[in-house]
Amino acid sequence: MTDARVVLFTLGGTISMSGGAGGAVARLGGQELVSGLNGFGDDVQVQVRDLRRVPSADLTFDDVLDVVAAADEAVTAGATGIVLTQGTDTLEESSFLIDAVWSHELPLVVTGAMRDPTLPGADGSANLLAAVRVAASPAARGRGALVAFNDEIHAAVRVRKTHSTSTATFASPDTGPVGHVVEGEARFLVPATASRPVIGWSRESLRATRIGLHTAVFDDDGSALAGAEDRYDGLVVAGFGVGHVPGAMAPLLGDLAAQMPVVLSSRTGAGPVLAHTYGAPGSERDLLSRGLASGGFLHPYKARVLLHLLVAAKKSRAEITTAVAQFGDEH
Repeated sequence: MTDARVVLFTLGGTISMSGGAGGAVARLGGQELVSGLNGFGDDVQVQVRDLRRVPSADLTFDDVLDVVAAADEAVTAGATGIVLTQGTDTLEESSFLIDAVWSHELPLVVTGAMRDPTLPGADGSANLLAAVRVAASPAARGRGALVAFNDEIHAAVRVRKTHSTSTATFASPDTGPVGHVVEGEARFLVPATASRPVIGWSRESLRATRIGLHTAVFDDDGSALAGAEDRYDGLVVAGFGVGHVPGAMAPLLGDLAAQMPVVLSSRTGAGPVLAHTYGAPGSERDLLSRGLASGGFLHPYKARVLLHLLVAAKKSRAEITTAVAQFGDEH
């Protein structure tokens, strides 16, 4: 491995927390996280930039895009890899947001911890070490944003938090990890994507954009969507199975799709929205014929982030459909 300069940005989260009478809170900065951590190697230099110390439930588009802007500057200044530590609650969404806007060939690797440093079996140090080794690896170039956790490497577009407490919580149900960290080296199992769509962004437009997420549930009459056209600029529907809703909801969703972009996804957590199989009212064929855009394999939470970016960028309906298909199936 050639000499690498990795810049570590920190946003807080469990990896930086310690317990107390009032519960664990973020207290540790990046320098404390890397202090005494062995395994980076003489060929890797790590520089630390602390940005915030907050639970990831409090993170916003602005916070994550601050990281992207700071990482852009670090790349211009000669960084060869970027690592971000944050809480795990929203890591699958923030890493996807980064992936959608990251314009560099070099990697940006996101990691965190499920157990704070004061607990037995704390996983933060191992995850951070793995993330730095991935960020320093030439093999990670051209792969956009990655998530390093439990010595697995996941593509941000596919990774999910699948368990509330397990240290093996992050998984990619549809594809599996793209690689592993083995003996301190990033080993990738699949080639890098040939080309990756990158979406431009404007803070002002993002702040003014509102995207809704409606999860279809048993005996859903759609009443929660009343007035959605006045509240949202776009909508993601997490349907049953392969993309179904109660038949009575279909006309309402069709009306909304005539007024705003509506993306159809699956609430199951794995597998795609279909296109040609079922034909009953409220089925995927019916909903797509009413103007909803298929989210393919894209999870609803990520679809919401993507639609937020696309609507804020004032993309046309055709451009939105194409971009959602690229991230949902081809990315």
